[in-house]
Amino acid sequence: MTLMTPAPLDQQEDEEMLVPHSDLVEGPQPMEVVAQADASSAVENQPVEDPQTSRFTWTIENFSRLNTKKHYSEIFVVGGFKWRVLIFPKGNNVDHLSMYLDVADSATLPYGWSRYAQFSLSVVNQIHNKYSIRKDTQHQFNARESDWGFTSFMPLSDLYDPGRGYLVNDTCIIEAEVAVRKILDYWTYDSKKETGFVGLKNQGATCYMNSLLQTLYHIPYFRKAVYHMPTTENDMPSGSIPLALQSLFYKLQYNDNSVATKELTKSFGWDTYDSFMQHDVQELNRVLCEKLEDKMKGTVVEGTIQQLFEGHHMNYIECINVDYKSTRKESFYDLQLDVKGCRDVYASFDKYVEVERLEGDNRYQAENHGLQDAKKGVLFIDFPPVLQLQLKRFEYDFMRDTMVKINDRYEFPLQLDLDRENGKYLSPDADRSVRNLYTLHSVLVHSGGVHGGHYYAFIRPTLSDQWFKFDDERVTKEDTRRALEEQYGGEEELPQTNPGFNNTPFKFTKYSNAYMLVYIRESDKEKIICNVDEKDIAEHLRIRLKKEQEEKEDKRKYKAQAHLFTIIKVARDEDLAEQIGKDIYFDLVDHDKVRSFRIQKQWPFTLFKEEVAKEFGIPVQYQRFWIWAKRQNHTYRPNRPLTPQEEAQSVGQLREVSTKVNNADLKLFLEVELGPDLRPIPPPEKTKEDILLFFKLYDPEKEELRYVGRLFVKSSGKPIEILTKLNEMAGFAPDEEIELYEEIKFEPCVMCEHLAKRTSFRFSQIEDGDIICFQKSAPPESEEQCRYSDVTSFLEYVQNRQVVHFRALERPKEDDFCLELSKLHNYDDVVERVARRLGLDDPSKIRLTSHNCYSQQPKPQPIKYRGVEHLSDMLVHYNQSSDILYYEVLDIPLPELQGLKNLKVAFHHATKDDVIIHNIRLPKQSTVGDVINELKTKVELSHPNAELRLLEVFYHKIYKIFPPSEKIENINDQYWTLRAEEIPEEEKNLGPHDRLIHVYHFTKETVQNQMQVQNFGEPFFLIIHEGETLAEVKERIQKKLQVPDEEFSKWKFAFLSLGRPEYLQDSDIVSSRFQRRDVYGAWEQYLGLEHSDTAPKRAYAANQCSKTDGTQSLGSETFLHLPSNRLLKRE
Repeated sequence: MTLMTPAPLDQQEDEEMLVPHSDLVEGPQPMEVVAQADASSAVENQPVEDPQTSRFTWTIENFSRLNTKKHYSEIFVVGGFKWRVLIFPKGNNVDHLSMYLDVADSATLPYGWSRYAQFSLSVVNQIHNKYSIRKDTQHQFNARESDWGFTSFMPLSDLYDPGRGYLVNDTCIIEAEVAVRKILDYWTYDSKKETGFVGLKNQGATCYMNSLLQTLYHIPYFRKAVYHMPTTENDMPSGSIPLALQSLFYKLQYNDNSVATKELTKSFGWDTYDSFMQHDVQELNRVLCEKLEDKMKGTVVEGTIQQLFEGHHMNYIECINVDYKSTRKESFYDLQLDVKGCRDVYASFDKYVEVERLEGDNRYQAENHGLQDAKKGVLFIDFPPVLQLQLKRFEYDFMRDTMVKINDRYEFPLQLDLDRENGKYLSPDADRSVRNLYTLHSVLVHSGGVHGGHYYAFIRPTLSDQWFKFDDERVTKEDTRRALEEQYGGEEELPQTNPGFNNTPFKFTKYSNAYMLVYIRESDKEKIICNVDEKDIAEHLRIRLKKEQEEKEDKRKYKAQAHLFTIIKVARDEDLAEQIGKDIYFDLVDHDKVRSFRIQKQWPFTLFKEEVAKEFGIPVQYQRFWIWAKRQNHTYRPNRPLTPQEEAQSVGQLREVSTKVNNADLKLFLEVELGPDLRPIPPPEKTKEDILLFFKLYDPEKEELRYVGRLFVKSSGKPIEILTKLNEMAGFAPDEEIELYEEIKFEPCVMCEHLAKRTSFRFSQIEDGDIICFQKSAPPESEEQCRYSDVTSFLEYVQNRQVVHFRALERPKEDDFCLELSKLHNYDDVVERVARRLGLDDPSKIRLTSHNCYSQQPKPQPIKYRGVEHLSDMLVHYNQSSDILYYEVLDIPLPELQGLKNLKVAFHHATKDDVIIHNIRLPKQSTVGDVINELKTKVELSHPNAELRLLEVFYHKIYKIFPPSEKIENINDQYWTLRAEEIPEEEKNLGPHDRLIHVYHFTKETVQNQMQVQNFGEPFFLIIHEGETLAEVKERIQKKLQVPDEEFSKWKFAFLSLGRPEYLQDSDIVSSRFQRRDVYGAWEQYLGLEHSDTAPKRAYAANQCSKTDGTQSLGSETFLHLPSNRLLKRE
């Protein structure tokens, strides 16, 4: 899968998360099992050779009124298995629709069931089908992961916006296409055993890198060159690309299990977040080769990259009528071939060398000959031994203003002859003695859409007939048909469900197809497919990697034998003195930092004591061990000494007595008493009356807490009786006045209470293992001089202190400053401290935004003014705690800003071609009329009395003219464009038979064998008069748009209703087609201007700002001066 971690990303709309649905999506969790009422027909799991495919359509009415967190579809059957779709209509803890494919009868299937499916989930756009959102993936379903899909399928704001077309008449249409394939047991499949090769682990979204690395690894000449790059034993793989790649290739060659790529990505300088972002494969290939080429300079393998991958072509321009030719030689490491419009690789090469004629206005300026008709083209001087072909599956669609994936059928041969047709691709300078016959080595495949998907590779390492599929961790044997024909792309027919009926077979687009091909020249294959063995690997590398393997094997053995051993962790006074006040403040010790012993369970405890005697130099007879116990208040204290009977048991029996938790360590406290000469002495006899207490000393002036020792006291005794001893332990005068406190607990809040000196320990409920904190009695005047005058306030401070890293919102990767705050600080405390740090007088101008722990980015929505109670609430995200906050400095106080509505309005001047985007900020209760009045103070009008109107434009259509009385609070400018313009004088004086109509630009395109109208450019209104012909209307349109005659003559005019064009002749009466008088809601009836969209895309600057509502970085307006002919530009 592209992303395997079940963590939601608030803002990552492009990089969808493929996860089990799990309500708490912060880590892998068992799936919820939903029993089905009808379990009688549970289908046994059975392998399926060829995919059995079906499409399921789910129409959900009254969608916005669904009040359940989860909503299941009815059950449908594919491949003999029961499935259903699961959605979270309001999102699975994210602000996106969450959607999954679910195994409907998972609760009743036999133990160990498993099924594998490739599937897509779609939300249908009911206005424009081509804007339907579809996402593809594949998954091995099993009892642990019985559903799989997309937590962030599409933003809820898009789904619930009625104008977007996903929710029409409160009905949502969801489609699922499911193909069930032969099952491979994911958990027991052994790639090395089955194929002789191992896979690469996916770090999150690194499958694209894995497929490329496997391809490079299986070019043995390349692998040998990598092994021969000079590295030293002092290099670290995470800081050296050559060493990281050597290490990776070695493990691929000699490991039995899949290999991790973390060292390599670290050597690229990537952090964890980068590994969850899909990078461009071609770019990665080039960057990797460039870095290796650079590192190879001056070594025995210098020039290897060029020798393998570098070819040359010649760009030429040749004049037709004069004897002049200009040529330029260029090198390439890979070739980008067109897919769109080409049936196969040969057609792409034909297009690559296609001759372009430079004539007319496009003639060539030849040196000493002036403008000349000429031929321009490319021919190849030489091809490399390893030919890498990048297929242009991803292109920018100017019509849709977005990147699209080209899923057209595109064939590629097993053998590629680039000498065909008498060397038509070769330049006159090419060496014709070299035979450019290539054989296919690798097919890299992309499965999915433009915004994400999955990558894998088909490779035949020795160029034999046997292909292998390298899909992250799994390697499988495949036949030639799978590697070639099935990766051509195009369409596939679903089998007919009712063959007896003459129904049209349903075709669906194949979203898995080749995007990169690697060919090896026949005459070079002996050299390239060479033998690589251990002698090619540097000795220091072999030693290092074998040591790693041995350590890994030791760990494996250690783990395998773990059930035979018990880990005993022994804490001593020395550990308490070392840790308290430095590593810890509460309780007594961090058990992970004390000496641990790995002891066989059958050993007598007495033998363990001898091990302790050797380790610490404490004779066995002077050792007394205490068992720790977890109390109900979640503290962890020594509870009681071991009895002689317990010490006579085995270590394993003792562990079972001490803890009921499986695999838990045995934790002990070693009590050692010292005599006057500081040598160990036998421990004193302990009766029920004796209590073991531990003491900590607090110094308010130094704000320091430290461990000073332990004492046995009588439960009937009183604290006043041990004051002199405590002063001695602290180094105070014998008569120093001290105050005593009992440390009771620290979760969820600190409880440390004053201990009465004249009350018995029994009455105060003091028992074994309790902690007493003490300090000098402070005079009243000193309390004001210390921040934390008593141990209770100090412990509260320690428990709640939090160092927060503040980052400016516009620089979300860099810390600006750090502040030590308290988790109990309220909203006002936090912004006041930030304002003070920034030297700002008014804290209310600070706006804070919380941190998303999963995406490592700011959350989309800022924290509202006093919207959270404490700092701790600001730092929590889905039960994860962060220490990062983002800040902005606003130009007005946040409470005031929250009462305002910020609108981005594009003002179109009546006579100039400039468009100015204004940020209009008004109280939320304001009206459109207020927006217009505010706009008038900012814009240049064509005349003083000009009137303005505000329009709603979406997908190049005018959907609404806002009435001046409409409230602005609910106007959405995130997806719609708000356009302001002057009302033309002629529109103010409409005659009784005049019509005001919509006029839009459009082109036609074919999508899945259906003609669809595609709008573009700036829509506008036009008055048509009764009896006016199209010829007269055209004349006015040409004058309005200032289109040259030659271009305008190519335009066609049509009346469009609900997307169907009816073409008009010059003599047609236009008004007869438009019977509606109002223009509200009339966007589906319009006069269409059909012509090609040749204008460059215009991007509104205001729509590129993530937060523009009052930050200092964006003022009240943004000027965007655009070129002329603006009515032809696309939004």
